[in-house]
Amino acid sequence: MLSRTADHLFWMSRYTERAENTARMLDVNYQTSLLPQSAAVAQVGWEGLLVISELLPTYTKKYGKEITPRNVLDFMVRDEANPSSIAACLKAARENARAVRGALTTEFWETQNQTWLELGRMLKAKNFERDPSEFFEWVKFRSHLSRGVAIGTMLQDEAFHFYRMGTFLERADNTARLLDVKFHAVHSDFFGAASELDQEYDFYHWSAILRSVSGFEVYRKVYRDVITPERVAELLILRADMPRSLAASLNEVVNNLAVVSNEHSSETLRRAGKLKADLQYARIDEILSTGLHAYLTQFLDRVNELGGRISQDFLVPSH
Repeated sequence: MLSRTADHLFWMSRYTERAENTARMLDVNYQTSLLPQSAAVAQVGWEGLLVISELLPTYTKKYGKEITPRNVLDFMVRDEANPSSIAACLKAARENARAVRGALTTEFWETQNQTWLELGRMLKAKNFERDPSEFFEWVKFRSHLSRGVAIGTMLQDEAFHFYRMGTFLERADNTARLLDVKFHAVHSDFFGAASELDQEYDFYHWSAILRSVSGFEVYRKVYRDVITPERVAELLILRADMPRSLAASLNEVVNNLAVVSNEHSSETLRRAGKLKADLQYARIDEILSTGLHAYLTQFLDRVNELGGRISQDFLVPSH
């Protein structure tokens, strides 16, 4: 079994990445909600976010059946009873870091601790309510800072590879969920004939999604023309040179898993490699023709199974 440090760093990285990705999903919803649209379309967006995060039952239990932007944002940002909220994730990340404080570099610990303390001050001062987008940018920045400090100061031992693996498992899961909620909610509208007004709306809609994964400039550099749903899907699923794509995330998972693999984990490495190969040799037209929602649902199942196998092989003590 792994050292206690590796175990805590694996989960710390997952929680930090989850906080960042929750901020990204909320930001794209908030930005698209500012576009001209009917109340029904806006409602679908906020409900879809809860559905894809598997939090709709928990939300309705607390707030009732009415889904409002204010309640969803409150639930997903500050509600520590919701384990996927930004506050809950950053608290869990800090607690995992604190549990192995002595094994961390001073810079790494101070970054995690400062993020948690600053979050408390910001929520108390109602910074989030005043400017949600600025708050979400802060969450993303703190996640980037945490990763940068880890890479720049940590000994690149076994614990480091599990820290990286946790980051990219979580990123693969969250990018797939973001894609699914956006495509599944509007798939019938975006693949048919569109009026000039629809096309203008499409541009802002897909631009917001690309910006939520820091992909707008990347898209322009790769494709150099109009933004289309098919190419957004290709960029975020199959392009291994796009840092937040499914392909790039799985490449990192496999690379780090290969370093720490042992005789007990060969099947886990095989499955991870197969998932990586499936992404490497897939074509976007084939994925779209068989159904993007079905493809992403299957991908999420496989990534979650992979995370479970890694926990079983390395992180959970034998009984």
